[in-house]
Amino acid sequence: MHRVAVLELLRAHLARVRDVREAEMGAEIVRFVEAHEDCFLRACLTGHLTGSAWIVDAARTQTLLTHHRKLDRWLQLGGHADGETDLAQVAMREAREESGLSRLRLVSGALFDVDRHSIPERGDVPGHWHLDLRFMIEADPSEPCVVSDESHALAWVPLSEVARFNESESLARLVRKTLRYC
Repeated sequence: MHRVAVLELLRAHLARVRDVREAEMGAEIVRFVEAHEDCFLRACLTGHLTGSAWIVDAARTQTLLTHHRKLDRWLQLGGHADGETDLAQVAMREAREESGLSRLRLVSGALFDVDRHSIPERGDVPGHWHLDLRFMIEADPSEPCVVSDESHALAWVPLSEVARFNESESLARLVRKTLRYC
């Protein structure tokens, strides 16, 4: 599998990162991609790349969150690369599939954020790492959403209230970056 493009995307992002923890995770992701040719596949059982959609409205005042069925947490939308090497397209695919929205716009082909988080063991699948490449995607909150079978619910949430849904540093960092991006 071709890893050069994703490594270039990651390195370009790391050159701009201000957050120390994000920079550390990004460096870990680079090392992982360099060491694992199968990093785009779920079959890479220690971890694999995922693409997330940080969906915001045009005014950058709210975001679309999903109440994830398996993890039972409010999160940004996203999912597995499943062999796709263009992680922006993975994020767009997941945004469409998990929200039912069709009028989506990738704000930039550049990464908005990276995160490395542990996924617990589930059935036959051992605990592993999701190496998450996150892209900002714009959508219209007036377009009706459709809850997929991967979610309990979807909600447009004001950025100022995201912590009420999920207090994680991961989402707090996305909110801070969005507020700076305006």
